[in-house]
Amino acid sequence: MEVVIVPDAAAGGELIAEAMAALLRRKPDALLGVATGSTPLPIYEALAAKVRSGAVDAARARVCQLDEYVGLPTGHPESYRSVVLREVVEPLGLSEKSFMGPDGAADDVQAACEAYDAALAAAGGVDLQLLGIGTDGHIGFNEPCSSLASRTRIKTLTEQTRVDNARFFDGDIEQVPHHVITQGIGTILEARHLVLLATGEGKAEAVAQTVEGPVAAVVPASALQLHPHATVVVDEAAASKLKLAPYFRATFAAKPAWQGI
Repeated sequence: MEVVIVPDAAAGGELIAEAMAALLRRKPDALLGVATGSTPLPIYEALAAKVRSGAVDAARARVCQLDEYVGLPTGHPESYRSVVLREVVEPLGLSEKSFMGPDGAADDVQAACEAYDAALAAAGGVDLQLLGIGTDGHIGFNEPCSSLASRTRIKTLTEQTRVDNARFFDGDIEQVPHHVITQGIGTILEARHLVLLATGEGKAEAVAQTVEGPVAAVVPASALQLHPHATVVVDEAAASKLKLAPYFRATFAAKPAWQGI
């Protein structure tokens, strides 16, 4: 696992966007796994700026979702499909044909989960998966004590996660669904490159447990320690509880530029 400490969220967004751009230059039809929420927005803004400037051609890129609410009507503005279309697909100039995600409105949710795992495999697998992290260490919606071998499935949200997400529903927790479809930890670990971005002091304890603690289901993000190519990008606030922060700074400063992240 590589840990990169950056000054702020904008710097983290630029670093990760350049890694995504480098991937698209090597593999123009790469499958990019995207996350929702406020944390990855600087990544999408920086990548879209690169596309507009001609620094990278994303015309053949493909995009896939990490998770989706269960039960929201098709087209609901806060469904993750709508969010990804609005924040990623459209700014990159892609069409809906380049986008894939689980069907949270399906009559048979379990079948929809299995179908999504199969679709990811049929697409050749995810080349780079973006991740955020919850204050309790969750990734995707794999809440604490999720199986580290789990596949895409339905999960019940914790009360804290619903409270955290109420801001996207006009602050009304009653509008936040109780269930989601999420890629399982086992599914996430199949991506070729995992990139987690965390910003703010509120994520510092979760980051420390993820990076320096034991691999444990109680901290789902700690499963990234098992991946051969995982990158954790944190701002100074989110890095504030890392005991090895000086080492992480030194190793990244000495890293050859051609290696990227």
